[in-house]
Amino acid sequence: MSELRTTPFQRALHRPNLFMGGDRNLTLSSALISVALVINGQNLVAAIIGITFWLCCLLVLRVMAQKDPQLAQVYLRQLRYPQRYYPPRSHPAAGLNQ
Repeated sequence: MSELRTTPFQRALHRPNLFMGGDRNLTLSSALISVALVINGQNLVAAIIGITFWLCCLLVLRVMAQKDPQLAQVYLRQLRYPQRYYPPRSHPAAGLNQ
């Protein structure tokens, strides 16, 4: 009775959804844009620009994921907030008496 009960916790349940070290959706979107640029241009300059664009995006997305794996979702969520600043209150009706 003195030992604590342990429950295994699977890593796949809480691990962030990353692809090649960056956010999955953003990494695949940047790859799609790069491939579309290369196919649409069909010359060496477009290929170099497309590959360079994708590698730069991948570098930025990997740095973002190292800082916070859910940074893109947090940024998109904060864009939906109507106010720019929310003052600290203990509960929603605390500021009504002022």
